[in-house]
Order: sequence, then structure tokens, then C-alpha cells
Amino acid sequence: MAAKIADVLGVTLDYLVKDGEYERIDNETLKKLKEIQNLDPENKSHVFATIGAFIKAAKLKSIAAL
Repeated sequence: MAAKIADVLGVTLDYLVKDGEYERIDNETLKKLKEIQNLDPENKSHVFATIGAFIKAAKLKSIAAL
């Protein structure tokens, strides 16, 4: 029932339950995370390594801009 309410409101269950702690995570990102969760462990590891590399590069770029 709560999942249906969240869907109608366009928010996540975490948003409803945790006072919006994850409100900045959009539905498209959540859908992708669910898809990643269903991958086999090796592919999942590759996806997270790639994401980690992009995050690290973005952080380094912002530090270099200072």
C-alpha cells in the first residue's frame, strides 16, 4: 500500500518514511539502481567501478578548480 502511495506522489518509500532523506534521488536514478541490483556480481562490480571512477574524476576536477 505504501509503495502505491509513493508511486502516486512520485516519491520513494524512503522519502515517505525518512522525512525526505533521499528526496534528491530521482525516480530514473532509482530505476537504474534497481536494474544494477539485478545484474550478476561480476557485471555489478564493473558498473560500480565505472561509477566510482566518474565520481572520483568529478571530485578531482572540482578540487583542481579551486
